[in-house]
Amino acid sequence: MNHRAIALLSLFFTPIVFADGPKDNIPDQVRPIPPPGIKIADPDRAELEKGVAALGHEIETLRATLKGKPALLELLPDVEIYHKAVDWALRYDEIYKPQDVAVARDMLTRGAERAQALREGKSPWTTQTGLVARGYRSKIDGSVQPYGLVVPASVAPTQPSRVDFWFHGRGENLTELAFLDQRHKSPGQFTPPEAIVVHLYGRYSCANKFAGEVDLFEALENVKRSYAVDENRLVVRGFSMGGAACWQFAVHHAGRWCAAAPGAGFSETADFLRTYQEEVLQPTWYEQKLWHLYDSTDYALNLFNCPTVAYSGEIDRQKQAADMMVKALHAEGMELTHLIGPKTAHAYQPDAMKEIIRRVDAIAHRGRNPVPDQIRFTTWTLRYNECLWLTLEGLEKHWERARVDADIDRAARAIKATTKNVSALAFSFGSGLCPFDVTKRVQVTLDGQTLEAPVPQTDRSWTAHFSKASGKWAIVAATDDITLAKRPGLQGPIDDAFFDSFTMVRPTGMPLNGKVGQWAAAEMAHAVEHWRKQFRGDAPMKDDTAITDEDISSRNLVLWGDPQSNKVLARIADKLPIQWDAQGVHVGGKTFDSAHHLPILIFPNPLNPKRYVVLNSGFTYREYDYLNNARQVPKLPDYAIVDVNLPVTTRLPGGISTAGFFGEHWELLPDDGR
Repeated sequence: MNHRAIALLSLFFTPIVFADGPKDNIPDQVRPIPPPGIKIADPDRAELEKGVAALGHEIETLRATLKGKPALLELLPDVEIYHKAVDWALRYDEIYKPQDVAVARDMLTRGAERAQALREGKSPWTTQTGLVARGYRSKIDGSVQPYGLVVPASVAPTQPSRVDFWFHGRGENLTELAFLDQRHKSPGQFTPPEAIVVHLYGRYSCANKFAGEVDLFEALENVKRSYAVDENRLVVRGFSMGGAACWQFAVHHAGRWCAAAPGAGFSETADFLRTYQEEVLQPTWYEQKLWHLYDSTDYALNLFNCPTVAYSGEIDRQKQAADMMVKALHAEGMELTHLIGPKTAHAYQPDAMKEIIRRVDAIAHRGRNPVPDQIRFTTWTLRYNECLWLTLEGLEKHWERARVDADIDRAARAIKATTKNVSALAFSFGSGLCPFDVTKRVQVTLDGQTLEAPVPQTDRSWTAHFSKASGKWAIVAATDDITLAKRPGLQGPIDDAFFDSFTMVRPTGMPLNGKVGQWAAAEMAHAVEHWRKQFRGDAPMKDDTAITDEDISSRNLVLWGDPQSNKVLARIADKLPIQWDAQGVHVGGKTFDSAHHLPILIFPNPLNPKRYVVLNSGFTYREYDYLNNARQVPKLPDYAIVDVNLPVTTRLPGGISTAGFFGEHWELLPDDGR
């Protein structure tokens, strides 16, 4: 391939320019991310390792001591963030500057002080103002993740506060150690006087995608445990890679924020890589469909529901992001507020920055309207299915555009909506928010068909569900249906399993085939290593013989091996749409030789259809894609057949003999690109 993608200085905060090229597709030559660190003096290493061991012992002692004190035990991650920062920096060769040794000492001291406070039944940092580092335990992998706060002195415990989220720029050396050091020293560029600012780690430098996206919502829930939060005054901001993250949050979760303020970054994949990175793209048909997961331009309509103040430097090549959003919004008949810093490259121009602050503060002062009379919403997947009082519950076909235009007529007690590519939806208003008289039924018109919906509840809450069959809409009851169908949070592709709790399941038996068994073992090791490197957690792992009913009930299971080597896979193999035995891998009417082929796929777990099983795959983008955040999108759809005779590369786990998406009922489609 002719790759001429250049990682420009403006994409990074580190003063280094790297080039991506053909050699980066060779596993032992690609530039590693995170990069290797420097050697530190043996006495310094010995001192720090001793401190890590002591703090680790104290944490485990506290974990046992505080079992009967849940409020204090809940705060243990606020200690663990310091232990992890130093432990991982030493263990994984992530010390990058000589002064990091002093930083590590400081982290151990801070951790020890917090541990001592917890032992005494105290937690002074939970009421501290100014710069505060906090942590939480992620539901995804059980890892401890840090975030930073800027808490103004005016914050009152019971008075709901505005909260601004800041997404950081790309930093290949931004380990937990470096991030926490920043959070103790810098409040950042935007510090509204009456707002709590949350600096998100975002799981390192993944542009807040996948687990990095979930990081915001987990951090927000953690913030709520210590502070009253005004849900109608949440603001998202970011610059460079953080600007890309801000675009993404603004369009995918438009109903959550009162305002968004993206700066620079990228807003889509194809044009950015072609024009900004000068890369020759040769995507497969399914890769192009999967761009619809994170391309913000595809969701531009949703900014109808999220006031946005974009910024670009006039001579910044990353102005391309806002230019693409301007074009996408024009196609929807909308205008983007786009402030431009004159003669400015990759930075905020001071006067433009003042204007951003003025505009965002004015929007935040008004706050979000949780029940606007109009919603304009689009999506391509049920992963992103909500906006304010609208929820999509089914699509006619994934990865094609779905749209809903919905309007409230308060005087007539009516909702009128037009839809495209939608098979099920709900309208819902929380307690006290229903705009209708609680004594009368609500009239709902969908695509010209009028239905009489139930009366609202006496607490002025109201929810109604609708489903379409043979072109006709009907009111349906909310059920805990487990019918095999794509639904929110259970719609694929493979990478979707890693938005939520998962466990890697290691095979303990003999494989059907030695070559395929070796491939599976190597890919499992690769998945574990790269989850740690890119998403900063230890992937939960269990032997197939140790999987419990609780695991099946509460976690997505990533099954490695084959139906002979993995006992969990053996239990469900005959219930999967792709059959796999000693004779071959059977996909529809085709059979692939099992001596050198195997399937990777995602599917509702036949043992618990509310959770996924994944066969033989971690997240699907690989080493080459780490070099540029715009490339960090799913590389495989719902299933693929891998030929292990072809080499593993920094882009693919081997040769892909066929791949595709399952249908809306998780069925094999006869002509889906195979």
